[in-house]
Amino acid sequence: MTVESAASAISAPAAPERLRIPPVVRGGAPLLGHAWNLVRDPLGFLAALRDHGDLVRIRLGPKTAYAVCDPQLVGAMLKSTDYIVGGPLWDTLEVLLGKGVATSNGPLHRRQRRMMQPAFRPERIADYARVMEEEAQATAARWDHGSTVDVSAEMFRTAVRIVSRSLLEVESIGEKADRISDSLHTVFEGLYRRMVLSVGPLYRVPTPANRRFERALADLHALVDEIIAERRAHGNGQEQDLLAVLLRARDESGQPLTDQEIHDHVVSLVVAGAENVASTLAWAFHLLTEHPDQERRLVEEVNSVTRGRPVAFADLMELRHTRNVVTEAMRIRPAAWIFTRRSVAETSLGGYRIPADADIVYSVYAMQRDPRSFDRHLEFDPDRWNPERAASVPEFAMMPFSVGNRKCPGDHFSLAELTIILATVLPKWRLSPVERTDTGTKVGITLHPKKLVLRAERR
Repeated sequence: MTVESAASAISAPAAPERLRIPPVVRGGAPLLGHAWNLVRDPLGFLAALRDHGDLVRIRLGPKTAYAVCDPQLVGAMLKSTDYIVGGPLWDTLEVLLGKGVATSNGPLHRRQRRMMQPAFRPERIADYARVMEEEAQATAARWDHGSTVDVSAEMFRTAVRIVSRSLLEVESIGEKADRISDSLHTVFEGLYRRMVLSVGPLYRVPTPANRRFERALADLHALVDEIIAERRAHGNGQEQDLLAVLLRARDESGQPLTDQEIHDHVVSLVVAGAENVASTLAWAFHLLTEHPDQERRLVEEVNSVTRGRPVAFADLMELRHTRNVVTEAMRIRPAAWIFTRRSVAETSLGGYRIPADADIVYSVYAMQRDPRSFDRHLEFDPDRWNPERAASVPEFAMMPFSVGNRKCPGDHFSLAELTIILATVLPKWRLSPVERTDTGTKVGITLHPKKLVLRAERR
């Protein structure tokens, strides 16, 4: 090569990237496509997708969707401005969550997140922890020696009361928390099928199930409006909880949040703070009944740190094994397990062409149980989160709270709550399955055990 030809080669424009078309996953049912797989065996279907490629095409009814299976590609997508919150999951959840911080995009999302962030500063988590401690102790005190406990229901009730009392301090919150719990149970049962089988007219037929769903949804929204109205009428302006922060917040132009924005924020945070936490706790209790050595280590650690007094927020940094149990439970049994995005324009991901307005699907359940990322991937092993081993986990292979500007703002709140509840209940109670326990997975918008009934025996 001459000097002239070398210079010409350097200055020549780079050839455009030759983008590939993602491979198609075969199979599916007539008309429904792979939506049938997502109803019949969603976890098995999603876990097997990476065998077809790191990014593949699937059919959801008449639409083509793109499934991202590789953690690095998922991380790149979540940090890219080419994709927004959208797709089947969020289209379905908007019925419940409205246009709150979970479902909004762009400048609206940045405005909303900035205005609510003060409620989740580290010093506020320490204040909320007092409510967590009280409710965890109340739950542990409610059980009788030798009784059977529906752990999923108990954890849901406890989580709803904690998020309600911490973030929505009004006089009647105790009674309203129980009503919120009842309404949410019914709503979540109906949301998953609405996501994978988006047949709008089907859900307008006045069947008993559809009527129950609509009544529960209306009651939940009415409850939130009652809570906001009660605070406006009786608040003294000095409260520091999330609702107070939202009511006082102003954006750069001095404008407050609208009433609808406040409503949608409250619903979003109550839903996430109740359902995801309760499901994670249920799985953690189940996993510990299956691994008594891990339960014994947790109880010994708590007793060593607290020496018989109630667990406090200040203890959390010393409860290393307990935190590892929480993290490993979130890995192997994530509550929030499937997510969707939508492309805003034609773009690329990992060398593949993604058309504009495409629905993107990814599953943290599949990624967090992938043998390409985790040794002994199906084994419950809290020690994998000790620093010397955790460093080998690939980036984005473990992200129960997401990443980037969509990372859950309540991640530290949830981790504190999960740790305090486990560390309060287990040193007092030894839990074991009974005959009617069914630890199969109930698949909905979240994952939780079908019927986690355990016998409680006082230690």
